[in-house]
Amino acid sequence: MPTGVPIEFAHLTKSFGNVDAVSDLSVVIEPGQVTGFLGPNGAGKTTSLRMLLGLVRPSSGTATFGGTPYGRLASPLRTVGASLEAASFHPGRSARNHLAVYAQAAGLPKTAPDAALEKVGLSAYAKRRVGGYSLGMRQRLGLAFALLGDPSVLVLDEPINGLDPEGIKWIRLLLRAMAAEGRTVLISSHLLSEVQQTVDDVIIISHGKLVHRGELSSLDVSDSKQVQVNADDRDRLAEVIRQAGYQVSNLRSGVLVENAEAAEIGRLAFAAGIPLTGLSQKRTGLEESFLTLVGEEGSL
Repeated sequence: MPTGVPIEFAHLTKSFGNVDAVSDLSVVIEPGQVTGFLGPNGAGKTTSLRMLLGLVRPSSGTATFGGTPYGRLASPLRTVGASLEAASFHPGRSARNHLAVYAQAAGLPKTAPDAALEKVGLSAYAKRRVGGYSLGMRQRLGLAFALLGDPSVLVLDEPINGLDPEGIKWIRLLLRAMAAEGRTVLISSHLLSEVQQTVDDVIIISHGKLVHRGELSSLDVSDSKQVQVNADDRDRLAEVIRQAGYQVSNLRSGVLVENAEAAEIGRLAFAAGIPLTGLSQKRTGLEESFLTLVGEEGSL
């Protein structure tokens, strides 16, 4: 059974002109768990993965598998299984033919394509042209390509995109089983809600920079209570609440008060003679914590 190796980003940086798509990213992904690589669209996730797989040259820094760059791996498909684009298949080829070309080039057994297709549930569609595949089937085919060499490391970009609920449940079970075997599993997503039932560890980047690293539970601050409140005289409202000892931050649509009860904030506003235009109690959870880290207010 393949044993996973760590994936290491060391001071990884990529600039396009004056824009840093990835900036000094340093983090290690360990074997034996599913790690989520998270961040909003444009955060630098795909650029980081493309550098890891040797498709983009870093401006500085390194991205390696157990200390070895992808281009220097003795047998890349046996070490790393990767899927970055579900649509990157020739529409006129069958799924089996597509995989057979890569298997032959990599010196893999002739049985490898059928074994991979069976793992992802596409055996019945092996001879169908890929042009007739749905997005979900293309995602499964992308995963079959990643599994072709029975690799010790999996790197998947947005693997749940396009899958129906049954498919999502299936891929969660598969990825967790792969990690349980000791493999290294790294999956990217721009939505925490898509992967929170799958991952053990999270790496969050925003604007190309690392903003959080830890176990998924490190994001859960569900005991923290927040109040969102608004008034026409928002500045005075914020000052009254701040003087009462609360931590206050401004949103586009009001004021956010940390560790507070809506009834108490309403009482403060009433006592100060400030008419409110909005008042709601919020409890911070995983998704809210994620949005705060990446600098987005979400539904706030």
